[in-house]
Amino acid sequence: MKFQTPAGKNPIDRMKVVGKPHDRVEGPLKVTGAAPYAYERHSVIANQAYGEVVGAAIAKGRIISIDLAEARRAAGVIAILTAENAGGIGRGDFIFASPLAGPLVEHYHQAVAVVVAESLEQARAAAALVRVDYDRADGVYDLSSAKAGATKRASVPDAAIGDFATAFATAPVKLDAVYTTPDQSHMAMEPHATIAAWDGDRLNLWTSVQALDWAMRDLPKILKMPRDKVHMSSPYIGGGFGGKISSMSDAALAALAARVAGCPVKLALTRTLLVNNTVHRPATIQRVRIGAARDGKILAIGHENWTGNLPDAFVEQSTVPTPSLYAGANRLATTRVAVLDLPEGSSMRAPGEAPGMMAIEIAMDELAELLGMDPIQVRLVNDTQVDPSDPNHPFSTRQLAECLHVGSERFGWSKRAAKPGARREGQWLIGMGVASAIRGARTRTSAARARLDAKGIVTIETDMTDIGTGAYTILAQTAAEMMGIGLDDVVVKLGESDYPVSVGSIGQRGAASASGAVFAACTKLRQTIAQQLSLPEGDVDFVDGHIVSGGRRIPLGKAAAAGEIVVEDVLEFGPEMPKKYAQQAFGAHFVEVAVHASTGEIRVRRMLAVCAAGRILNPKTARSQVIGAMTMGVGAALSEELAIDTRFGYFVNHDLAGYEVAVHADIPHQEVIFIDEVDPTITPTKAKGVGELGLVGVAAAVANAIYNATGVRVRDYPIRLDKFMDRLPAVA
Repeated sequence: MKFQTPAGKNPIDRMKVVGKPHDRVEGPLKVTGAAPYAYERHSVIANQAYGEVVGAAIAKGRIISIDLAEARRAAGVIAILTAENAGGIGRGDFIFASPLAGPLVEHYHQAVAVVVAESLEQARAAAALVRVDYDRADGVYDLSSAKAGATKRASVPDAAIGDFATAFATAPVKLDAVYTTPDQSHMAMEPHATIAAWDGDRLNLWTSVQALDWAMRDLPKILKMPRDKVHMSSPYIGGGFGGKISSMSDAALAALAARVAGCPVKLALTRTLLVNNTVHRPATIQRVRIGAARDGKILAIGHENWTGNLPDAFVEQSTVPTPSLYAGANRLATTRVAVLDLPEGSSMRAPGEAPGMMAIEIAMDELAELLGMDPIQVRLVNDTQVDPSDPNHPFSTRQLAECLHVGSERFGWSKRAAKPGARREGQWLIGMGVASAIRGARTRTSAARARLDAKGIVTIETDMTDIGTGAYTILAQTAAEMMGIGLDDVVVKLGESDYPVSVGSIGQRGAASASGAVFAACTKLRQTIAQQLSLPEGDVDFVDGHIVSGGRRIPLGKAAAAGEIVVEDVLEFGPEMPKKYAQQAFGAHFVEVAVHASTGEIRVRRMLAVCAAGRILNPKTARSQVIGAMTMGVGAALSEELAIDTRFGYFVNHDLAGYEVAVHADIPHQEVIFIDEVDPTITPTKAKGVGELGLVGVAAAVANAIYNATGVRVRDYPIRLDKFMDRLPAVA
């Protein structure tokens, strides 16, 4: 099925199953421990041995020698993998650092060896006996010191419209400020883990990966083997946030270790290892300049971004939201990249928009203050229904103003003190903050298979994954709506690489793309059933478990009485819709904080997210995604930072004790409102993604609330009390 024109009326619009807050269909498996995660799949292959990674103790340099003698003599040791016996190692398209060091070391905790033993305890004990001598080289580990040497990447061209320099210089009101965001870690609950087993020249992996198609592209390249000789299984994932998009080092190391050991190997990266061994969100330095008229209309907006990474690796494009967010004729966006010798940076939830909005939305608050205007009013004045970078490119839907209006009313914005530091409750300074949210409504070609059996059960198969977001449930709802049956009559199977290829759980694409694939497969199933029963085309419906045509009601299962009906289809997204429409999801975040006047302690008291993200397929699972994202935004605002030892090039706080994520005690009442919206230009289900929209803007809303409470502006995240304590209002 090709998606080339806006979707018309179709079975999804009945909304008998879709759009309802159904519980997760896989929920009972998860709460009873019956949903198998990668490391726990004990029954998939017999005689599993255990792998333990030895991470490099330097960030840059060479391995002079590795002494394995004592480790090899240790109890239970089967084999030890190093670069010497690994064979040739290639490189995939997503991760650029090699999974195994030797002789060169590219980053701290890059694997130098994997010890395989009969038990985990034996593997861990033997790994401690491996002795490695290094020749340490000097490296560059600090973005601020490397900023002057940062260069432009061909993959991230500058964007300039109009005459920014002149418009900014002549603007009556000017803001020119620099904001910084730190390196951040995904810190998913489930660590990176893989079980690998060879069957001759065929490789089976039970792993934790968000996008199987990317993993099936990259891992064979790393192992230098044919793709059709690899099978991956990843039906349940305990969180990813971009850190498991493709095959990471655990999959490659488990596969290589299993080949050397001659037996299946299960390998999980310890919490301490995964922070430096896998990927993270890179730090940014962002300069935002806004020139405005006295009425608040933006005349010039410039967003300059500096970031760093290993050579040729991912670029954190913090300027991504700037071209589409607010109106303004004269615009500039640039990105410069420094080569750093830190562990590799890559995608983390809402790459680009998340750090970019941490800067832009503070800047909009600062502009409002310069203008003497309410922060919401400044945003409304600069709203637009056409792409600011191309006036001939209208938004497919854009309800940012509606989100701001609804949120303002629900949150009680009128009670906000216009003068910072003016509202007190005892020893607590109280403030409110707001920020807009934007995230691209992206899709990618996806496929699904649909089966109908004689009992009337419809089974959906696709390599789409569920990272805890509810994919099993929304795909079941889509199939149930299309086939006129209840959720109990749908079985959804995900996460096998021999299933039809989908987008995977990445970049807020999953819900729209994968539900569209199920729509396409079920459309073909409906057509096949009608043909098989010789029913007249155009006069067939599927209602309450029956096929209805010309006054006849035929039980659905009867169509498969002679044998299971199996169909497969691909929903292909052509360039037509994105060329005609700017496709984005919009929202608004509201936060109230209390800051202790004497100690600087910050307490988030209330949070509200208002989202316009197309048709909401399941408001319960969507709300869960948004409140999880809001929680992540609080962490980004107040505590999350990978601290770098700039002498030796590693992240010091590489565990959950030192890297502080937001916990239950940090999070207050959270409310989520979904604006009624369908977008027929996105997919046949008229849905957009929402999981990353719930994050972008949250940190800035927290920062703006802190400013409103205290009158102290902090432009460097995270906002720790040591950054503003000495500037708090005097205590009476």
